[in-house]
Amino acid sequence: MELTETHTLPVSQQRTWEALNDTDILRGCIPGCESIDPDGENAYLVALSAAVGPVKARFKGRMQLTDIDAPNAYNIVFEGQGGAAGFAKGSARVTLEADGDAATQLSYTASAQVGGKLAQIGSRLVDGAARKIAGEFFKRFSAQLSGENASPAEADTAGDGALTAAADATGHNTASAEAADGESGGDATKRKKSWTAWISKS
Repeated sequence: MELTETHTLPVSQQRTWEALNDTDILRGCIPGCESIDPDGENAYLVALSAAVGPVKARFKGRMQLTDIDAPNAYNIVFEGQGGAAGFAKGSARVTLEADGDAATQLSYTASAQVGGKLAQIGSRLVDGAARKIAGEFFKRFSAQLSGENASPAEADTAGDGALTAAADATGHNTASAEAADGESGGDATKRKKSWTAWISKS
């Protein structure tokens, strides 16, 4: 899977960089994200729930930031496991460029490999899910930076609705914080520490 996109954010480059380094902001913007915790220098554990087509699971994994050039760019190397659902691993290059004094162009190129059930359902569903997750992230991230973000409950509801609508329209299910509702609270708590985010602290 390969994904390349550019988004315009309504704040300065420095403010965008700071937000990308704020794990509280990222946790609220990544669909299905439950936690982002430091795990050594420029490394993080992330936990999230996701649904891709018929495959639903809680994923856990680790990401490492490399080649950091603040406030301009960094690389992300990530890997994560979703139990019987399979695994994902890959890398991404994130770059920021000022667009005047009050806007920033954020571009990224990501590539990933998946295995297990995720690989069996086909690249079309996986690619569609990844694009929808990224789209929802940047919608929330832009709203957060512009001070217009909804409450966490409203954001989750809006995100789930957008992802469900996209799945109905294209046949692609995407990430949802409700993916692991069937799991017990104890199991959910035990698994809460990990998986890999798009972006994190420098």
